[in-house]
Amino acid sequence: MAKLAGKAAIVTGSGTGLGKVTAQVLAGHGAKVAVAEIDSASGEAVAESIRAAGGEAMFVPVDVSDEGQVRAMADRVAEAFGGIDILHNNAAYQPPEQRARDRDICNVDAEAWDKAMDVNAKGAMLCCKHVIPHMLKRGGGSIINSSSGFGFQGDLTLTAYAASKAVLAILSKSIATQYGKQRIRANTIQIGLVLGENAQHSVQGELRQIILDAHLTPELGDPRNIADVVAFLASDESAFITGATVPVDGGFSAHAPSVAPLRDYFARIGGNAF
Repeated sequence: MAKLAGKAAIVTGSGTGLGKVTAQVLAGHGAKVAVAEIDSASGEAVAESIRAAGGEAMFVPVDVSDEGQVRAMADRVAEAFGGIDILHNNAAYQPPEQRARDRDICNVDAEAWDKAMDVNAKGAMLCCKHVIPHMLKRGGGSIINSSSGFGFQGDLTLTAYAASKAVLAILSKSIATQYGKQRIRANTIQIGLVLGENAQHSVQGELRQIILDAHLTPELGDPRNIADVVAFLASDESAFITGATVPVDGGFSAHAPSVAPLRDYFARIGGNAF
């Protein structure tokens, strides 16, 4: 039997990119999937792709920063699917114009900060707030919050994005602590650079090689690498994992910052002795 058979899932921001692939993968494991997306055209297209592949899916329009819309989304999905078992908070706001305004702390635009917090942090909180009551009626559920390496390690830019993503780790721990005895699990995935619809085109040449050199894997990730971990955390296979942050980053966060230049140095001198 498919490991998510009989379960109902919501994937926010699933009209494109990682969310799209994750919604399709969860459906492939037997889940009924609600494609929760602010853009109607892309959201409906993903839901239709799942149905065309033999799965069950519905599109639900939602702006996750609007509490009224989130409440209505959760109620609509629960009514259509008979409940909610899985929530994947994938939605995030990071278009090119936002990135351009989200820089180092002395140059970050205050409106960019507010927008990052509104969607990336408050949006995930609101989805949890209004989905958990439906999960409790089903006897439990699994929440997977998508964070980023930026949320755990300092960097030269994207100050607002980093702060908004750091929120999600403690949000998961809080939910795991508050509702664990009622069979609600919550975990965070710390996502590294994944070559999808956006990064594939923006990370090229020397910059791409610099980032790859800091990974412990031969290649950078792809969306399926992320989706498979979400499916695992959504399933009963991960029943004893909650309140955790799982790095899905090719080992990027697992080593000292000096590993890449030291690797080159040791290659030049023919050994690894200091």
